[in-house]
Amino acid sequence: QDPDFARVRAVLAEAEDAPPEAGLALLGDKRFLFSESGRSFLMFGVRGRSWIALGMPVGLRAEQTELIWRFRELADAYAARPAFYNIGPEDLPAVVELGFAIQKTGEFAAVPLADFSLKGRRREVLRRNWRKAKEAGASFEVVPPAAVEPLLPVLRAVSDRWLERHPGGEKAFSLGNFSPRYVSEFPCALVRFEGRVIAFATLWSSSDRSAFSMDLMRYVEDGPKNIMDFLFVELLEWGRAQGFRAFEFGMAPLAGLESRPLSPLFSRIGRAVFERGEAFYNFQGVRRYKDKYDPVWEPRYVAAPQGWMIPFVLADVSLLSAGGVANLARRPRRNGSTAGPEAREGQQV
Repeated sequence: QDPDFARVRAVLAEAEDAPPEAGLALLGDKRFLFSESGRSFLMFGVRGRSWIALGMPVGLRAEQTELIWRFRELADAYAARPAFYNIGPEDLPAVVELGFAIQKTGEFAAVPLADFSLKGRRREVLRRNWRKAKEAGASFEVVPPAAVEPLLPVLRAVSDRWLERHPGGEKAFSLGNFSPRYVSEFPCALVRFEGRVIAFATLWSSSDRSAFSMDLMRYVEDGPKNIMDFLFVELLEWGRAQGFRAFEFGMAPLAGLESRPLSPLFSRIGRAVFERGEAFYNFQGVRRYKDKYDPVWEPRYVAAPQGWMIPFVLADVSLLSAGGVANLARRPRRNGSTAGPEAREGQQV
């Protein structure tokens, strides 16, 4: 048991500013820089010379600036390359103050729950998929963290079957993985069919409970078709009933990059990969799938001291998130295609 977990949980429990994905601090693969008060932390991963902060500091807003500067100064003392990954528009003034270069890496989707409805022609396919799964006997529930541990063998079986169909194996850093301790930290949404769990999603929430999101989302294919649509519709309705204002759908990598003569080289290359890189990742499919829920799209960025460092930082992010070079090359253990674009997992750039 990592002794930092107790400190991290204490910060998360009392944080003024902690987005849902701050739950990744409990994954067990991060290093932490704590504020002097111990009420805030910055989490980061290290690969080679890159020290990559995942998001901005979590905890007290008044302590963010000091932690950001301490992180840069500590990296400089060790001749490391500091960077911030997966930051939003509201974070840009702080990293600009550091003198960092910034690059857009994609767009982030959030569904306003007050506006979500299955009514209307635009929702016809989604409504039909949800209704068919429900009529076939699919059921949904969310269990609290205390009830997750007894379900771990069942969830592990679903997870293992899911991994057999998907390349790359378990993830890390910017994506969760099926560690029993980690999965037990969070509420879990379950879909049952004929008495069996056929899908699950672990859930994160923001510190002020204004937004929630999911981390792991895994399922088997021996239940009703389009079970993902059933799961998401039920999740959105559940979140609204719990008082959340938004469901954060996660990233669409490389979405929204401009390809103009004066655009940065990374943006032009990224746009080309987004449009023609379907052999490597279903970039456009992920964007289209999330668009079915009419989310609000917001840009996400990476920041580093110099623009030329950004490709190296993103390469290190990919390796950290993949769990190493071996996992990047790992293929599914049996033939067959995935059931559709993944809504969250595998979205690092």
